[in-house]
Amino acid sequence: MNNKSTLLPMIIIGLLFFIFGFVTWLNGSLIPFLKVICDLNDFEALFVTFAFYIAYTVMALPMSFVLDKVGYKNAMAIGLAIMVVGSLIFIPAAQNASFILFLIALFTLGTGLTILQTASNPYIVLVGSIESAAMRISIMGLINKTAGVLVPLLFTALILGDITSLQDLSHEAKDTLAQSLITPYIIMAVVLTFLIALVKFSALPELEFESIKDTKKSIFSFPRVVLGAVALFFYVGIEVIAGDTIGLYAQYLGLENTTALTSYTMVFMVLGYISGIVFIPKFISQEKALIVSATLGIIFLFGVVFSGSESFIVSEILWGWSGLRTLPDTITFVALLGLANALVWPTIWPLALEGLGKYTAQGSALLIMAIAGGAIMPLIFGKISFISSDMQSTYMLGIISYVFILLYALRWHRIDNWKSDDKS
Repeated sequence: MNNKSTLLPMIIIGLLFFIFGFVTWLNGSLIPFLKVICDLNDFEALFVTFAFYIAYTVMALPMSFVLDKVGYKNAMAIGLAIMVVGSLIFIPAAQNASFILFLIALFTLGTGLTILQTASNPYIVLVGSIESAAMRISIMGLINKTAGVLVPLLFTALILGDITSLQDLSHEAKDTLAQSLITPYIIMAVVLTFLIALVKFSALPELEFESIKDTKKSIFSFPRVVLGAVALFFYVGIEVIAGDTIGLYAQYLGLENTTALTSYTMVFMVLGYISGIVFIPKFISQEKALIVSATLGIIFLFGVVFSGSESFIVSEILWGWSGLRTLPDTITFVALLGLANALVWPTIWPLALEGLGKYTAQGSALLIMAIAGGAIMPLIFGKISFISSDMQSTYMLGIISYVFILLYALRWHRIDNWKSDDKS
């Protein structure tokens, strides 16, 4: 497609990516919030992420068949409609302060996002040249994470108001807080309904795929896609841990205003996406950007684990001009994981999807299923933290993620056949 023909898809998909970020990163604020109003421990609270992200694993392949059947444009409208239903389920959940209903609502939202992500990510990859795909996805990521920055701040301002601590609230105060969720989710349902009309009646073109020599029997015959899905599983796991547990970690350290801390992780992700837009592919290849990202992740994890809770050296350097310099370095390093994570998703997608042809929808579904890492790894994190009573050391779990991503960047993305090492 030429530049003019890519403009409309970029605008519409950009709006969808903002919604992805708004809904997804709201979880980071919901976790400490629901922990209080539903009387949960840390492990139980992380079922918020499990219910949301497990939908991607359960629904991705069924959604890929819907995608093949109705086309990319109609599939996006269907996904938005499912999200409207999920938003409305929050109303009885809030009225009854029912954790089960909250989980059902989150699963429904995740289901709608599954079909949206399965359709929109290959759209951005294939709407222009494959070499610049990471740059386009970085633009989408910038939009996505901008929503991620805004959501915790809006949540804190609109839901919590003047409340600075969620500790020791009365039963009546908890009920009042739960009720305050109703209006925001009604507004979300209205906005999503508007987007259905926008997508359905737009001139959004369908994707056209180049034919490939049909020597593959299934999507599992493409090692770079399968290994890319595993890499994304680990990536989403550590991304969610970095974004959604920073508030719990701050509570663990005795800090206040913890529901807004997800915004700091998102700020660094936004900076990472900006670097992708500027430097890929003009100054650095997608492959090398992925290598740098994995390496930074390993470095920052060591910073999280080995920085003392009374150390403020890094925070002073980064936040010295603002009141945020009071954050301990270990929290700042958790936020910095956002910088390491930013370009992982944009670079793995084009490396994994290149040349799939008619298998693109299945490949996209497989990569979307990997979002289950956001359901499973935070639960593992929460369980280890709960058993050990040492949340700081538990962050070393993320080393597995970054080592696998690094290996994929260095070699595994070039494997074209399970019986050979590299692409010919």
